[in-house]
Amino acid sequence: MTMDNLRIVFWAGLLILIWLCIQTWQQTFQPRAADPVAASAPTDTVSAPAAASTSTGLPALPGAIPAVAPTATPSVSPVAAAPARLITIKTGVLVARIDLHGGDLSSVELPTYPVHKDQPNVPLQLLNSEPDEFFALQSGLRAADQQPEANHLSEYTADGTEFVLAKGADELIVPLKWQSPSSGLSVEKTFHFYRDSFKVDLEYTVNNAGAEPYRAANYLQIQRHYAPPKRSMFNVDSYSFYGPVVYNGSKYEKLKVTDLAETPFSQSVAKGWMAAIQHHFLAAAIPPGAETWSYAGRFADERFLVSAIGPLQTVAPGESASFKSELFVGPKIQSELAAIAPGLDLTVDYGRFALLAQPLFWILQKIHNVVGNWGLAIIICTLLIKLVFYKLSETSGRSMARMRQMQPRMKALQERYKDDKQALSSAMMDLYKKEKINPAAGCLPMLVQIPFFMAFYWVLLESVEMRQAPFMMWITDLSSRDPYFVLPLLMGAAMFFQQKLNPPPPDPVQAKMMQAMPIVMTGMFAFFPAGLVVYWLTNSVLSIAQQWRINKVLGAN
Repeated sequence: MTMDNLRIVFWAGLLILIWLCIQTWQQTFQPRAADPVAASAPTDTVSAPAAASTSTGLPALPGAIPAVAPTATPSVSPVAAAPARLITIKTGVLVARIDLHGGDLSSVELPTYPVHKDQPNVPLQLLNSEPDEFFALQSGLRAADQQPEANHLSEYTADGTEFVLAKGADELIVPLKWQSPSSGLSVEKTFHFYRDSFKVDLEYTVNNAGAEPYRAANYLQIQRHYAPPKRSMFNVDSYSFYGPVVYNGSKYEKLKVTDLAETPFSQSVAKGWMAAIQHHFLAAAIPPGAETWSYAGRFADERFLVSAIGPLQTVAPGESASFKSELFVGPKIQSELAAIAPGLDLTVDYGRFALLAQPLFWILQKIHNVVGNWGLAIIICTLLIKLVFYKLSETSGRSMARMRQMQPRMKALQERYKDDKQALSSAMMDLYKKEKINPAAGCLPMLVQIPFFMAFYWVLLESVEMRQAPFMMWITDLSSRDPYFVLPLLMGAAMFFQQKLNPPPPDPVQAKMMQAMPIVMTGMFAFFPAGLVVYWLTNSVLSIAQQWRINKVLGAN
C-alpha cells in the first residue's frame, strides 16, 4: 500500500469515527420507541416468588403465593386511593413529604438543583404522587400466615406535621407508628435524614405483645410511570438511560421496559440494590448486604415496578426485632454514591468509554477543587493531555513541517509524472524514504484524540457536577450547547488556521476533504455541550502554537 493510499485510509477512518461520535450522541444505547404497549404479566406462581400482586402492588413472600393481609386494601391499585395526609421534612438539600397512608415518601424536591438555571426557585422534583408523573419508593412488611402487616397500604400516625433539621444537628429522625387493634402487634417505622446528604436510612421495629410468634419479611419497591423524555437534539436529558436498573453484587444491569413487558425479571440477590434512574438523578433502594433478597421487575399499565423482599424473620411473643434498609433520592454525585453502596456509582453511565471517562473525571474534579471553575478545569486538563502526548505530537509536527518544505519537490514530481500514477507513487515513496518523512504521521494525533473526545463528551453529559456549571460570560452551562454558537465558530476558525500551518495533501480529493473539515466540525460541534467545544478549541489552539514553533525552528535550520 502506498503512503497516499495509507493516508486515505487514515482520513476515512477519522470520518468514520466522527460519524460514530454523532451516532453515539444521537442514541445513547438504542433509539427509544414510543411508550410500550402495556402487556399482561404472567399469573403469579410459586416459581416466581418475588412477583408483585397486580391488585395491591404488594410483593409475595419468598416461596409462597401472595396472601392479602387483613390490614391491606386488596382491591385498590398500587396508587393510594385514600386522601393524602402529609407530613413535611426539610433538611436543606431535601424537601420531602411522607403520606401517612402507606408511610412512604410521596414527593421529594431538591432545592439545590433547580429545573432550569434561569429559574433558581423552581426545584427539581423526583418522587411524585400525581398519576401521570407517578414515582414512588415504597416499603413495608409482609406477614406470613395471613397475620396483620404494616405494608405500604396501611395507615400510620406521626407526632407532628413538619420536621426540620435543627441548626447544628447532623441527623433528623422521623418516627411513624402502626398498631394492630387485635393482635398486640405494633410497628415503628423510622426515617433517618442527614445533613447535606441524600441518603435516608429506614428502620422497622416490630414489637410483638401478642401470644403468637410473628413471621414477617421486609420489602422495598420502586414504581414509576414510564414517560422518558422525547428525543431531541436540543434536550440532553433524552440521551441518558431512563428506567429501572439493578445490581446483583457483581453486575450492573439496565432493565428495558419493553423486555419487562414480555418477560418479568426475577433473581435472588445478595449485596445488591435497585434503582430508577434518569439523566443526572436517581432513586435507589438498598437492602442489607448480609441477606439474600428476592428481586423482581415487571411492566404493566404504563408503569414499571421493581421490588425486593428479604427472608422471613420470626418475632417471638414478648420480643422485638428490627428490619433495616437504605434509600437514596437525589443527584448522581459519584463520591457519595460510592460511599453508600458498592456499584451505586455505576448509575453514572459513561458507556463504553467508562475506562477512560472515570479517571478523566477524577482529574477534572481535582483540578476543579483548586481553581473552582469547571471551564478552567477543562482547559487545564486539556493542557495536561497535550503534555502527555507531546512527543507524539512533536514527531507528527516535525513530519508535517518537513512535508511543507518538500512541497516544491513534490509538485515537480507531480508535473513530471502527471500521466503515470504508478511512477508518481513510486517516486513519492522514494522521496519520503530519502527525507525520512511519514505522511500518515499527521493523522495519528487526531486519531489519538478521538477516545479523549468521546470520554470528555460522556463526562460532560453524565456528570451531575457539570450540570448547569457556569464558565464565563455567556457560557452559563457547560453541559448544554453554546446559545450563541460563538465557541463553535472560534473552534472552526482555529481548525482553519491549524490547517494552514500544515501542507495540503498532494491528492485533490484529500485536499478538498481537509478544506471541508473545519466547516463540518463547526456544524457538528454547534450542538455539542459547550464544555466539549472548550476542550476541542483549547486543543486546537495548543496544536497551532506547537506547530507554529516547530515550523519556525525547522525554517531557521
